[in-house]
Amino acid sequence: MLLQPLTIARNTFVESLRQPVVLLLVVLSGVFQVFNTWNSGFSMGQESATEVKGDDKLLLDIGLATVFVIGTLLAGFIATAVVSREIENKTVLTVISKPVGRPVLILGKYLGVLGAILLALVAMFGFLLIALRHGVMSTAADGLDGPALVFGLSAVGLALVIGAWCNFFYGWSFPQITLSVLVPLVVVAYLLVLFFSKKWQPQPLTNDLKPQILVACLCLGFAVTVLTAVAVAASTRLGQVMTIVVCLGVFIVALLSNHLFGRHVFNNESVAFVTRATPADSSQTGFTNRGEEIALELERPASKPIKTGDAVFYSPSPSGFPMLSQLPYESFRGDLTDDRQVMSDEIPASVVAAENRGTRLRLRLVGGLPAPVSRPPEAGDYLFLRETVVNPLALALWGIVPNLQNFWLLDSISQNRDVPGRYLALAAAYTVSQITMFLALAVMLFQRRDVG
Repeated sequence: MLLQPLTIARNTFVESLRQPVVLLLVVLSGVFQVFNTWNSGFSMGQESATEVKGDDKLLLDIGLATVFVIGTLLAGFIATAVVSREIENKTVLTVISKPVGRPVLILGKYLGVLGAILLALVAMFGFLLIALRHGVMSTAADGLDGPALVFGLSAVGLALVIGAWCNFFYGWSFPQITLSVLVPLVVVAYLLVLFFSKKWQPQPLTNDLKPQILVACLCLGFAVTVLTAVAVAASTRLGQVMTIVVCLGVFIVALLSNHLFGRHVFNNESVAFVTRATPADSSQTGFTNRGEEIALELERPASKPIKTGDAVFYSPSPSGFPMLSQLPYESFRGDLTDDRQVMSDEIPASVVAAENRGTRLRLRLVGGLPAPVSRPPEAGDYLFLRETVVNPLALALWGIVPNLQNFWLLDSISQNRDVPGRYLALAAAYTVSQITMFLALAVMLFQRRDVG
């Protein structure tokens, strides 16, 4: 059972690489990266201690978008070439007429298409990284990056020569050989570029290596693998044009997922942002026992009045999710100066406002134990006056439709924020879940299709 999808994947992979449009789009991606170094100047970017600075921030933005769009188009073209076209030409009958289940066929086709897409992505990301090393040509006085030009152009030229030679003398597929040779050559070219400065002076490889940009490329690759699953699912029922239209449609909707669905999922409004949190009593070790207080400094006065005794909720997210309350609680209308009332077991545990002085706010735990929070407020938390209400329908749509913003890490790089490994693990898990969902849809669409 394991050999069947792998055999189909191998044949699909080879067939995908033989599509001329694959090589054309990969080379076109490299041409666009060259143009990006010219047309992304004068963006008035601020110098900062990040992996990209000044005009190169816009270069990275446009470069990643170029790879993203071309990767989406590649998924549509390859999927239709190896799935819908085989269905239309009846060649798929030679496979499913044997003891090969249709789910196995879909899985093998996806793995083969995915292999070709990943190979193309390596080349396109290589072009992007070389372009970033070259930098933006903001003025005519800016010097050229000799190693980037020499090694980058040499890799492309040598791959084209080898492809033409093998095609002419041995009759091998020109697109397949050229792309197969181009990928390792581009990787080698980028590594050689890192060993030399722009003036051909030897330097350590780590001088121009950008780890966070590599992480951004990895996450963008996750997004393209999801769109590849979308393309395979669409190609089981649609032709080439409509499959590409569906891919681009999903691409646009997925980019707008937060606006279309995400903003309707969590119904709450933050009233203040915490910049500092300190225990009111120096001997206090936490915020778990009744009667304990914590002093907050706010970025600005609360946007809505916070009265003494009002219940206060807090969350690390401006959407109010996850709310750090372990259970709903209510305002306290007793006398906060009377400890017997504040710590009475008859009063439900709550976090309430003890004092509000503009940008200074004191919170107090009232009622019986246990404390209704998972941790004390911290700097960076948002304050709310009620619990967050979740919209189930919007949440379901937000979960079903791919959210490509989860894979777009440009803001983290621009703001010099390291992407933690936990985020990459969550992004990988989200990718697997989305791929599984769309492949299941592909099996459902293909299971009863007449291919005879």
